[in-house]
Amino acid sequence: MTASDDKNGRDEDPAAAGPGAPSASAPAEAAASTPAAEPAPADASAHDARPRARGAWFAVLLALIAAGMAAGVWFDARQRLEASTEALAQRVQALEAQQQKLRTLAQEAQQSALSLQGKVSTLEVHIADAQGQRAAIESLYKELSRNRNEWRIAEVEQMVDIAAQQLDLAGNVRGALLALQLAESRLARRDDPAFAPLRTALARDIEKLKALPELDPGALGQRLERLAVRVETLPLAFDERPAGASNTGASLPGQADDRWYARLGSEIWRELRQLVIVRRVENPEPPLLPPAQAYFLRENLRLRLLSARLALLTRDARAYRDDLQAAQTWIKRYFDTGSKRTAEALAQLEKLAVAPIQLELPSIEGSVNAVRAMDPRGGRGS
Repeated sequence: MTASDDKNGRDEDPAAAGPGAPSASAPAEAAASTPAAEPAPADASAHDARPRARGAWFAVLLALIAAGMAAGVWFDARQRLEASTEALAQRVQALEAQQQKLRTLAQEAQQSALSLQGKVSTLEVHIADAQGQRAAIESLYKELSRNRNEWRIAEVEQMVDIAAQQLDLAGNVRGALLALQLAESRLARRDDPAFAPLRTALARDIEKLKALPELDPGALGQRLERLAVRVETLPLAFDERPAGASNTGASLPGQADDRWYARLGSEIWRELRQLVIVRRVENPEPPLLPPAQAYFLRENLRLRLLSARLALLTRDARAYRDDLQAAQTWIKRYFDTGSKRTAEALAQLEKLAVAPIQLELPSIEGSVNAVRAMDPRGGRGS
């Protein structure tokens, strides 16, 4: 738009200024009615039109800049609004998805809660059953414990009775000691303070039995049995040969030579010496026994030794020593005392005769009374 266009516009639209504004033809009319004035120079009018044109252009430029800035602000605001709207829509979608997921989780949690509630109910039933079973087991355990103590006391009582029988009937100190020690070990496994009096009584009786001297009837009986077997090998008094003859016969082979007449003379001399035997007898001559009586002598000696063994087992000290004394007397009278076997048999008989076979046995009534006092059945009669 130029200045002339602006001027023409103002000339063409006089009514646009309004009824109160003076029209553009008014000055012309006034100039026509008034006396003619002197016209302005052309240079002055042109000089005034240039600044006005520059101001118009500057105003238009400012208007364009303001319009551009307003358009930029509007576009930026529009972009931001669209971005915010899109982000809000995405967030709304995410929230909806999360809400859906939360609904699913809530449903699953509700189902789990229902399942857990059923399991809790089942567990409560099981716990109630377990408590009932526990009460039954505790009652059964108490009853079994009581019965176990009764069984243990009955077992110990039986062992104490065996120990008493071994002492009273057989005099077997070792057997009685083993029985009491076994009973004490059974009580020691339980380690119940209620068994303390019984254990004290058992320990006291065990010490009494340990204080006794060592006595082994079984070993003595075996020695007597071996002697009875060796009776058959003992030489009789008339079975021995003269010492001189045996020595002569043993020395002849060393003195013999290769000459025939020397050997003949030695044989004749040995036979002549055996015809007459001279011995010094300090003791009464033993009777000459035929073979049948020699057999019965050995059998009677064997029976004596076996009778001594039986007296040993029954703890009959008098019969035991009488039998051993008779056996010693028979061996010294009818058998060769110079033989090594006979001397060994006599030595063993002397040792067996002085061996103690009967002891002053202590009483174990303390253990018997203690175990019967603990018997819940009131103890058994002996």
